[in-house]
Amino acid sequence: EVQLVESGGGLVQAGGSLRLSCAASGFTFDDYAIGWFRQAPGKEREGISCISSSDGRTYYTDSVKGRFTISSDNAKNTVYLQMNSLQPEDTAVYYCAADKYYSCTTSRDMGALTPYIVDFGSWGQGTQVTVSS
Repeated sequence: EVQLVESGGGLVQAGGSLRLSCAASGFTFDDYAIGWFRQAPGKEREGISCISSSDGRTYYTDSVKGRFTISSDNAKNTVYLQMNSLQPEDTAVYYCAADKYYSCTTSRDMGALTPYIVDFGSWGQGTQVTVSS
């Protein structure tokens, strides 16, 4: 059974940093793409970053590019999202998701991850990130 567990969320002041973790189990980590998504109150869920565990290729949406960094520790079956220079608009529930057949190259080529949310078959429960001004 594929399981994803997010952790690392919390309350931080604007300009601060958090590191989210997505611990995966129940599947061969190297074969999967892992995406980070977020959903703010009253808004649609959006895709913000993606990493292909097999080759390390990454994608970032424009709003987080230069501030967030996604990385993968395949030995620990864990993907991280380092979030720096956080702003109040980053407040949301953050989810990680995995899919064996999705390639982050698609997001890189198309310049988006959000349209491919439906391609991700396994999701974590989410972790709340709140950024105060």
